[in-house]
Amino acid sequence: MTTSESSGSVVRRILLGSQLRRLRETRGITREAAGYSIRASESKISRMELGRVSFKARDVEDLLTLYGVSDTGEREALLALAREANVAGWWHTYGDVLPGWFQTYVGLEGAASHISAYEVQFVHGLLQTEEYAHAVVTRGQPAAAAAEVDRRVALRLERQKLLVSERGTRFHAVLDEAALHRPYGDAAVMRGQFQHLIDVSERADVTLQVMPFAFGGHAGESGAFTMLRFPESDLSDVVYLEQLTSSLYVDKREEVAQYERAMARLHEDSLNPHRTRDLLHRLLQLL
Repeated sequence: MTTSESSGSVVRRILLGSQLRRLRETRGITREAAGYSIRASESKISRMELGRVSFKARDVEDLLTLYGVSDTGEREALLALAREANVAGWWHTYGDVLPGWFQTYVGLEGAASHISAYEVQFVHGLLQTEEYAHAVVTRGQPAAAAAEVDRRVALRLERQKLLVSERGTRFHAVLDEAALHRPYGDAAVMRGQFQHLIDVSERADVTLQVMPFAFGGHAGESGAFTMLRFPESDLSDVVYLEQLTSSLYVDKREEVAQYERAMARLHEDSLNPHRTRDLLHRLLQLL
């Protein structure tokens, strides 16, 4: 199974959930009534419609019957989507170190055609070297055993494969200058990380910018966030916000639009890619 196929299962789960929600609302059926029809709770229906859980074929069949979907072709198309949505992603093998709330993001990240991110605390995970990632994980999980740290680093490096995959994912990252001045690991680790940023910024599908201290207050005042765009026309853009023990996905059009405006301002106000590389070269020479 390829990374794109397993990542796509998350997208299919979300697409199926949104279609089931649309069918339910069109028929004027409550989540409670839908849950009763499949011997489940209202919250189970909510999780299904958000694409947060896997789908049982029997449940989908019963819901389609309840929603009045009798056309054989339409039913089979949705049931096929349910089967595809249940394909386990590659990241499930890292379930021992991967929080459940982060698994959905990894799948969406791998399926996105365009990723825009603003990072404050450290270099974005998709741009970290192995040594830098090891230092970040060790700092964040000081009580973790060496084997667990290695697993977490391996997961991060596996995620980075999307930047060189045939999918041609576009990645546009804005790093706050603070992330470059906050050391993780020793000078050798930081030298390696700066050189990697210089190298990866030369790729055609990667755009790297730095928001400099000198600019002062800026549009990223609310903190780090990531925007995901997908090739599927039925799937809306998603804003991902990570917290200490959970995450939040914003997909309401008006809210996503506010983040789009903030990201556009960050792109406009940050150092352009050429000046960003100049800054990285200067910082590299100081180490």
